[in-house]
Amino acid sequence: MSVNNNERFTRGRQKLKEIDGEAGEKVIESLKSIAPDLARYTIEYPFGDVYSRKGLDLKSREIATVAALTAMGNADAQLKVHIGAALNVGCSAEEIIEIIIQMSVYAGFPAALNAATAAKFVFAERGLLEA
Repeated sequence: MSVNNNERFTRGRQKLKEIDGEAGEKVIESLKSIAPDLARYTIEYPFGDVYSRKGLDLKSREIATVAALTAMGNADAQLKVHIGAALNVGCSAEEIIEIIIQMSVYAGFPAALNAATAAKFVFAERGLLEA
């Protein structure tokens, strides 16, 4: 299947908006002044190609992404964006915490604790924390 970059970009931009909303747009905008090609690649490959594939729904893709970013332990900004994205595509706050707890087994407690802090930040922003 031959797809030109304009189609990839358009498809990627639509998928980015569907998943990440305003947070995704902020990431792309922040890259434009320093690395416009990286901004374009971020739209075309992850969102135009990978997130647009059949085989997994968006909720499953975000579960995998939150798990991977939690396990990495060094991607706080990206983890916050994808925790928000997971909420956008149907994950509950409880499911996100369960993902983080699951990753404590494989990535260790420091990574899980950092992810829990990121989740707390996103949940607070969204009004999902009880007082």
